[in-house]
Amino acid sequence: MILIISQNKEITTTEVIKWLLRLGKNFIRVHEDEIFKIKTKEKRIYLESQRNCFFLDDITSVWYRRGGLVFEHLHYKNESINLNMNEYQHWLEDYVRKTLESKKHINKESNTDVNKLLVLEQAQKFGLDVPAYFLADSTDKVQMERTIIKTIGGNPRMENILKDYSGMMYTTVVKEHEDKNFFITFFQEKIEKDFEIRSFYLNGKIWSTAIFSQNNEQTKIDFRKYNDKKPNRNVPYTLPKNIEEKIDFLMQSLDLNCGSLDFIKSRNKHYFLEVNTVGQFLGSSVICNYSLEKEIADYL
Repeated sequence: MILIISQNKEITTTEVIKWLLRLGKNFIRVHEDEIFKIKTKEKRIYLESQRNCFFLDDITSVWYRRGGLVFEHLHYKNESINLNMNEYQHWLEDYVRKTLESKKHINKESNTDVNKLLVLEQAQKFGLDVPAYFLADSTDKVQMERTIIKTIGGNPRMENILKDYSGMMYTTVVKEHEDKNFFITFFQEKIEKDFEIRSFYLNGKIWSTAIFSQNNEQTKIDFRKYNDKKPNRNVPYTLPKNIEEKIDFLMQSLDLNCGSLDFIKSRNKHYFLEVNTVGQFLGSSVICNYSLEKEIADYL
């Protein structure tokens, strides 16, 4: 049985599931709003939610896409009992998660959030070119128009519940000095690019896509500022073999067997930017005819 941990409307998950159905494989898709009870049945650990149930030892492979397992906690009137029971249940939940991660898997819930600073240090150790970067709490020594600002970790979204919209923090060029200090922020040298590269990594195999974002004013700093009226040209691309080998070493050192990596091609160099363990790859898969959804289904 294949276990897929995802979000309710995550389209990439759905596309992989279509292949599993075609291959005739049994699977369970866990959504982020499910709450599981841990039980025992026939002397085996049994997990049950409002829409799924399975024996822990029946799971043969796991794909952690997004979301996570959520467990119901028992509550007692006696607060001291509550404290003890929560501690005991923590170890039981930990056992369930670690058991699932010990099975054949694509990504793990426990290391889905990677530390960008540590990743960049590791990338440099393995010989990948990385744009010069530094941390600062002011713009006093920042070179205007030649420095970009990014988040230290992940791609945080800002939600506005009242107005029903959300926003994402994009890579931005620093154009003016700030009067006051601010929270420590990640600054990086702005690289003049020929094009961007998004590489999808799965267990040692790499599929890359060249994204010609620099010709469009809206996308030239961050291709995620998609221009729907005039989309960027995307074509299949093959990274130099020595860079693919370094990517493999990097991902193994981070204990990641899947992820999307971003590069900038500038003259004769490929600059590594970051790795996203649960990044989107469906667009590149379709445009470049890579069938990555099938690759994932086949592995599972």
